[in-house]
Amino acid sequence: MDVVIGGGHGQIALRLERLLAGRGDNVRGLVRNPDHFDDVSAAGAQPVLADLESDVELGPAVAGADAVVFAAGAGAGSGSERKRTMDLGGAVRLIEAAKDAGIGRYVIVSSMGADHPEQASGGFRAYLAAKSKADNALRESGLDYTIVRPGSLSDDPGTGTVDISERLGRRGQVPRDDVAAVLVAVLDAPNTVGKTFELLSGSTPIADAVRAL
Repeated sequence: MDVVIGGGHGQIALRLERLLAGRGDNVRGLVRNPDHFDDVSAAGAQPVLADLESDVELGPAVAGADAVVFAAGAGAGSGSERKRTMDLGGAVRLIEAAKDAGIGRYVIVSSMGADHPEQASGGFRAYLAAKSKADNALRESGLDYTIVRPGSLSDDPGTGTVDISERLGRRGQVPRDDVAAVLVAVLDAPNTVGKTFELLSGSTPIADAVRAL
């Protein structure tokens, strides 16, 4: 599989690159800063300079891919405008690039709470609002999408077991390791096309949880 990862230097993205490259997939990590090339290369991916917030043509960066994963984000310390230009604008630019390149598969890392951003406040509300609009744009794109909505992210070691459902009815955490592993499973699972689901640490092996969607 040939996979392009938007936000290729992010914490989830680097984990995903290691997993995909480790099993022999061809992986491209899109980054905005050449200083990040070495980290992406060390993860087993090909670094590609592509600023998702600029007007640079993304066609060459995604050409020939089988799937796109949007794992970019403005980051916790960013303002509302940056969340709009990256978490929403970057996702939409990559959607359009995928459509133009004839890439049918698009997986996006969203967030729990993105279905009701009005229930949050401050910077987190702006973040969820951007994620919500990006999710909706993907649903309306005609692409074979999957929207993954993890809870609070941690750097704890992955457990390989999770809880997955359209609505989990609770809040909680999930290690970034397990989020990356779920993304790999999603890319392999045709039953996840057209699905939106929440993701937390749990008791079900990842492959089984994804298969049950």
